[in-house]
Amino acid sequence: MFLQTVAAGLAAPTLASAQSGQLPITVSSYLLDRTQALFDGSVAIEGADAEFIQGAIGDMNTAAFTGIGRNEITELGLHPFMLAHANEGFRDYALLPVFLLRQFRHKSVFVRRNAGIKTPLDLAGRRIGTAGYSSTSLTWIRGIFEEEYGLRPKDVEWVISNADSSAAVAGAVSKQESQIPDGIKVTQGPPGLDESELLLTGEVDALFHAATPAAFIDGDPSIARLFPDFRSVEQAYFERTGVFPIMHVLAIRRDTSAEHPWLAKAVFDAYSKAKIAAYQLKDRLTWATDMLPWYSQELDDTRRLMGRNFYPYGIEANRKTVETLYRYSFEQGLAERVLTVEETFLPESLEFTEPV
Repeated sequence: MFLQTVAAGLAAPTLASAQSGQLPITVSSYLLDRTQALFDGSVAIEGADAEFIQGAIGDMNTAAFTGIGRNEITELGLHPFMLAHANEGFRDYALLPVFLLRQFRHKSVFVRRNAGIKTPLDLAGRRIGTAGYSSTSLTWIRGIFEEEYGLRPKDVEWVISNADSSAAVAGAVSKQESQIPDGIKVTQGPPGLDESELLLTGEVDALFHAATPAAFIDGDPSIARLFPDFRSVEQAYFERTGVFPIMHVLAIRRDTSAEHPWLAKAVFDAYSKAKIAAYQLKDRLTWATDMLPWYSQELDDTRRLMGRNFYPYGIEANRKTVETLYRYSFEQGLAERVLTVEETFLPESLEFTEPV
């Protein structure tokens, strides 16, 4: 899914774009099933000559928040953006309601089998490893565990690894993913050990991480998921709350949007069309190109629970999910205040709707 990344920078206007009258822009993003049509050119941003550049989320975050990246459109981690906006006065970019990466996060909790951890409350008093305390995924997990199970962040000891096994696809952990609030116990892990190795060596009892630990992928029998049947747990969570956690979101430079007010809607429409193309491919061909033997059943089950447009864009279908993370961040002592949708998203984008 994630291919080789390249540096994100501002491309010079091409002769072709100048002659066509189209606006030359660069877009930094992951190559995903829902962005494939944009990368291969089968869906275009109307009025723009767009160059799509593959990036890693940590690097895209850092480039945007430090001013190094000048891409007119970029994918960003939702929570790092929140912290930059709330705590650092960052205003270079505004969000668009295009939610490029979403994941239920019960699957992202791993434990040592011999640690006697069977439920979330068994984590109280234990050591939990992580590569980035204030990442979007960790903020979601902590919020869900406190709200659903009563486990507070201050009830455990957090161990920050000195390496991240997912760095090849996630990029370097950004400043906004490494913030530590007051009132919790945090220690630094031993030098040279990534979060997966912290769990293997017994330095920690559990691991919260967006990426699956390398040792688990390799089949190490000493590591297990806290929720072995995470699919059922996550589906029950969605049925109960209606929340499908958002990880990554699309953003547009505010100065570009002000100069070219038509661009934001053109970008939203193009991303919506690319997602529709991905849905259509899933129906027509992915049952054959994907190796999962019951892929079609999974797709049918997902639609039965979450609707045909189970990966929705636009504010109306996502306001509760966004506001839930905004609340979690403040409650966990990370964002200095509870943000609002109206201040973080481009104002006109609040009315954007999908043609599905």
